Amino acid sequence: MTDNVTLDIAPGTATWTDPTLDLATRVDALVAAMTLPEKVAQLYGVWVGAAADGGEVAPYQHDMEEPVDLDDLLDAGLGQLTRPFGTAPVDPALGALSLLRTQQRVAAANRFGIPAMAHEECLAGFAAWGATAYPVPLSWGATFDPELIGRMAAAIGADLRRVGVHQGLAPVLDVVRDARWGRVEETIGEDPYLVGTIATAYVRGLESAGVVATLKHFAGYSASRGGRNLAPVPMGPRERADVILPPFEMAVREGGARSVMHAYTDTDGMPSAADEQLLTGLLRDAWGFAGTVVADYFGIAFLHTLHGVAGGWAEAAAEALAAGVDVELPTVKTFGEPLREALAAGAVPEALIDRAVRRVLTQKAQLGLLDADWSPVPAALAGADLSDPDALRGTVDLDPPANRALAREVAERSVVLLANDGILPLDRPARIALVGPQAESPTAVLGCYSFPAHVGSRHPEVPVGIELPTLAAALRAEFPDSVVVTVAGVCVDGDDTGGVPAAVEAARGADVVVAALGDRAGLFGRGTSGEGCDAESLALPGAQQHLLDALLDTGTPVVVTLLAGRPYALGRAVTEAAAIVQSFFPGEEGTPAIAGVLGGRIDPQGRLPVSVPRGPGAQPTTYLSARLGQASDVSNVDPTPAYGFGHGLGYTTFDWSGLVLDEPVAATDGELRLHFEVRNTGSRWGSEVVQVYAHDPVASVVQPVQRLVGYLRVPLEAGAACRIDLAVPADLFSFTGRDGRRVVEPGELELRLAASSTDHRLVAAVALRGPARHVDHTRRLHPRFAVTPSAG
Repeated sequence: MTDNVTLDIAPGTATWTDPTLDLATRVDALVAAMTLPEKVAQLYGVWVGAAADGGEVAPYQHDMEEPVDLDDLLDAGLGQLTRPFGTAPVDPALGALSLLRTQQRVAAANRFGIPAMAHEECLAGFAAWGATAYPVPLSWGATFDPELIGRMAAAIGADLRRVGVHQGLAPVLDVVRDARWGRVEETIGEDPYLVGTIATAYVRGLESAGVVATLKHFAGYSASRGGRNLAPVPMGPRERADVILPPFEMAVREGGARSVMHAYTDTDGMPSAADEQLLTGLLRDAWGFAGTVVADYFGIAFLHTLHGVAGGWAEAAAEALAAGVDVELPTVKTFGEPLREALAAGAVPEALIDRAVRRVLTQKAQLGLLDADWSPVPAALAGADLSDPDALRGTVDLDPPANRALAREVAERSVVLLANDGILPLDRPARIALVGPQAESPTAVLGCYSFPAHVGSRHPEVPVGIELPTLAAALRAEFPDSVVVTVAGVCVDGDDTGGVPAAVEAARGADVVVAALGDRAGLFGRGTSGEGCDAESLALPGAQQHLLDALLDTGTPVVVTLLAGRPYALGRAVTEAAAIVQSFFPGEEGTPAIAGVLGGRIDPQGRLPVSVPRGPGAQPTTYLSARLGQASDVSNVDPTPAYGFGHGLGYTTFDWSGLVLDEPVAATDGELRLHFEVRNTGSRWGSEVVQVYAHDPVASVVQPVQRLVGYLRVPLEAGAACRIDLAVPADLFSFTGRDGRRVVEPGELELRLAASSTDHRLVAAVALRGPARHVDHTRRLHPRFAVTPSAG
């Protein structure tokens, strides 16, 4: 073991502090100078204040946490600081000052002056008090707009970086397999290509701000049995390879993500945290990932307590290290004294410590944390008088107008119009009955990883910190000449229907009813959507369907408006409602976006990232089913959705025509080229989403009937048209074959050019010829689009 405790290191003179040298030289020099305890100290985080906060925001948090005295740990150094802003409400400027002082303590206490990396949640914006609450990831998917999500992520990253945070625990790349799973709101959708492209854009945006993006949860968390949180995953290797892994592969290869978080779950008996084939063989050796693998909170300890593959804390630490986990989060448990004892006993080779610490220190060097001129003062406090904390209060704005404008743009782009009999946009109704539990709830727009829902709910004495207009306020602003009457009728999840008669009376006296229904975000059963808030069925929570049916019975036109974290079966409303507007926790600007759609100020542009079920129990199902997964004469259960993946209406119409194939046949290493025209045939501006689906009728293994391989958002003025040229590489038809390798097979195929998975506008019969061809992670991942305006 290395024993260099007598080194006398003059600040700023050591090799590792010189930013002009290459990273490997710097890191090798530092590792060579460190003692084994100093190396180990870089491999865990500390969560200061979490135990005292009184609320559980991670699974088994209070079972796993032990009191930690930061000063007792700092002599050897510290790898991470966990959620300095996201543990309790704190003024952003004072939070930045507290983090600065903590970093000074950390750096001053260890021989090398190395600060810790600070990480935060940023799934729906920076999870800090007073920070912008953006729409949740399911809304990102509904935009079908990677460029927009990349801009949002860059703004989030800039806010994180300017207050001293280095790493963001986002995005989630889990592909929805069962909408009953509580964390559906955190996902981007049920299609791996959509998830991959949107998540990769988010990664690029966050990394562009100098913040380490963390891909999670690697891999298969969303495929748990029964849609239960943290349940076993019965998935086979092909589903994993063709559905679960491609988004991670894309984000690693194209996004430049520098961190990956292992999943809690086990797949076919193998926990992700102990899966060397996954975390090292695939992620590093095959894909070339060079960043850090971090533990999901307490996930290493779960190898002992939940999975039962380790006999104690030390054995759990050894298994995780061997598999490729580099950093224990959120706080020291298995990588502390248990790991040190295992090292002393020779049960863990020091080489595993060296491997992990090199990755950690390389990342710190990339962030400038090893530089001789490193300063703990973040940009937000540059030039400020740090001796007077009271004067700092209120000087850092994490929700400036530019952020709100961006949140508004994402919210407006994500609202999905599912159905419309012509009532929308509303034509200045004299009286609107706004009925439902979401009508007057300011937090109805927030997902469970927004700060007010995740942390703020445990501090009711503290103001929410951001402006959250209710749907009632937004409707009154949008329809200033209308009388808007609000009645809750029922609560989100209770069974009390005593308020329904008043709701019915309000509906009968109105020109139109806007039914405000949906979810309440929470954690571990404290909500109807969110982590640990799984659903037994996809019926609307509580008595909301009863309320909706009563409103439909009044005969007044009903516009169903959903602010939810997952899709729900809507019963009679599918055929009887005048219109249905779906939003997925659209963030702080969500209610004005919904009101703008209802009034016609905003053309609805969202598309479904997940299918909306026809019945509450036809689960699990996604559009990616094979023939046997669809409706048939041999089962009385029909899984056909009410509204399929990719569906969304607008206030104009589009005509697709003129499909021409340059050549209907291509080699298995070639590409297919075609073009067609899209025209806005309505009377107002609109945006169509051209979706490209691959259909492989005969393959060596069972395939989904169709799967998305490309998409393009096409905005057009009324009467305008454009020619779209499309090149589809043969690689996009690849799948995992019988031998477990990805293959492009020759054969007859279809390219379906569609407005949704259930609305194919043009179909091209094509073929691939030549030998079957094996491909790997270097294959082409995208089609190419070119758009040219057409003559009027």
